Amino acid sequence: MKKNDFSAAIQALKEGELIIYPTDTLYALGADIYNDTAVKKVFNLKRRPYSIPLPIAVSSIQAIDTIAWMNDTARKVSEKFLPGSVTIILKKKPVVPSLVTSGFDTIAIRIPKNPIALKLLSEYGPLTVTSANIHEEKTQGTIKDILQQIKTSIPVCLHDGRKEGAASTIVDLSMKKPQVVREGSISEKELLDVISHG
Repeated sequence: MKKNDFSAAIQALKEGELIIYPTDTLYALGADIYNDTAVKKVFNLKRRPYSIPLPIAVSSIQAIDTIAWMNDTARKVSEKFLPGSVTIILKKKPVVPSLVTSGFDTIAIRIPKNPIALKLLSEYGPLTVTSANIHEEKTQGTIKDILQQIKTSIPVCLHDGRKEGAASTIVDLSMKKPQVVREGSISEKELLDVISHG
């Protein structure tokens, strides 16, 4: 198989398999969000409780509109920081399976600033973007080390060197008052400045 075989990755996703792909921060486990069997594989492989929702990656701000209810604040933040290391939480649209969001009515979405991820997402559609690791263990920086940790064979891995970026900043924009849930490489101040001044 060629080193980064996009057609193989897309085929695997269509068949309900998981893949590993790079983001701007870490390697992620990708599954088709509309395939419940594939989504369950993500939870089970990571040993992640089903009560913790999975974040989603898309390729564009237009793609966010297909799965979540955008608002003015979300548009401001998206236009300023995405693609990039910010995850936004919005109210989900009914099209998104509740398995992905652990029954919550909100969904965490990001657009990774990585050409491999963006190509994959634009060709396939929304994927899970949870880190490729066992729940609560350190995410390894290379595919080889990730596969050793998870001890599961993944049919297609898209390589992009070593990945050890800071985690994304998560901001909840689903309510009137924005709330930073996790501060990552973009500071709370930078985010709130954009939200308040636009």
